[in-house]
Amino acid sequence: MKTDSTFEKLAWPVGFGLLVLVLWEIGVRVFGISPAILPAPSAILAAMAGSLPILWEDWVQTVVKGALNGLWMGSLAALVVALVIDRFDFLKRGLMPVANFFAALPIVGLAPIMVMWFGFDWQSKAAVVAVMVFFPMLVNILGGLAAVDPMQRDLMRTYGASHVQTLRKLRGPAALPFVFNGLKIATSLALIGAIVAEYFGSPIRGMGFRITTEMGRLATDMVWAEIVVSAVTGTALYGLVAGIEKRVTFWHPSQRGS
Repeated sequence: MKTDSTFEKLAWPVGFGLLVLVLWEIGVRVFGISPAILPAPSAILAAMAGSLPILWEDWVQTVVKGALNGLWMGSLAALVVALVIDRFDFLKRGLMPVANFFAALPIVGLAPIMVMWFGFDWQSKAAVVAVMVFFPMLVNILGGLAAVDPMQRDLMRTYGASHVQTLRKLRGPAALPFVFNGLKIATSLALIGAIVAEYFGSPIRGMGFRITTEMGRLATDMVWAEIVVSAVTGTALYGLVAGIEKRVTFWHPSQRGS
């Protein structure tokens, strides 16, 4: 039964995706749509096959150096700040408005500033990503730490548990589903942030750089190739986080029966 369920979960999206690609290919050919406007899936696949070294170099620059570095830096900063706010409640009134301010900053305004501060290489993109993922991670971690049943917290006090012991034995594990929820949001934001940040200055490599350059040359097949790589990467990162979540929080009600 479990195997059938897994097969169905994969068959429906894969089948629907293949149907969309077939209709896309037919539509481009039947209506004679210019490749500069919308290339056929076969043309995109050919562009990918003929540009694998370039796509790989762009992927490393944007995903590995920019997005993933910014993701872990922003997530770690959010964890530290959340633990401090949780320990000293009065900080919530001072730090949360500042965090809200940074969350409201538009990436198109933030990216050029980061490029000026940190240069054109991956460091500026990682800084943009770190700022973008900081707030959703902070909110989710704080929400998880506060989601403990008051009776369980009172029981820990009855046992004479310290703040650190309560955090490690009760509140930390209870916050894990919230942390993973924040990470799933942050992975998408990280990839988007790194790509958009490259629009405002980067070395001669990177997914954002390639998209803007090839779009200027009307080489939309290569633009779509980068988009496909980005979409596959984002899906893989989300699936990786979801898989780790399922293994780590197997005890949580949300994972039962999945």
